[in-house]
Amino acid sequence: MKMSDTIENFIRQLFEDENSIELRRNELAGYFNCVPSQINYVIQTRFTTERGYIVESRRGGGGHIRITRVSMARNDGIRHVLSNVGDSLDILTAEALINTLYANESLNQEQAKLILAACSNNALSPVSDGVLKNRIRASIFKNLLLMFI
Repeated sequence: MKMSDTIENFIRQLFEDENSIELRRNELAGYFNCVPSQINYVIQTRFTTERGYIVESRRGGGGHIRITRVSMARNDGIRHVLSNVGDSLDILTAEALINTLYANESLNQEQAKLILAACSNNALSPVSDGVLKNRIRASIFKNLLLMFI
């Protein structure tokens, strides 16, 4: 298992009984025997708003970080995603958003699979222009989500 995966799993375990946790970057880096920038990387890439987290960071004193898991009512989660998806959407962001909505029970398994299939690179393979593909994906994504409100 990669160091980033190990750090992510450790942080996720801290959320078992809590919706908000506080970490010290240097202490965590010492625990995993890695550089503090490795901790930053994991937090910036794995604990994003698209995945249902809010991160607050304070500099100095070892780098205090607060991560809060956002929980929303079913339709609030979908509305939040709809309001934050622009005119273009890449496949990785679409997958992260759908996985978050599924994890928060804003979508059921069938709905999540349907949206993922409709927005997949395979479904959009006739479109060769990457910019156009991401614009079409955003449109499909938003229209399908609107069906589930």
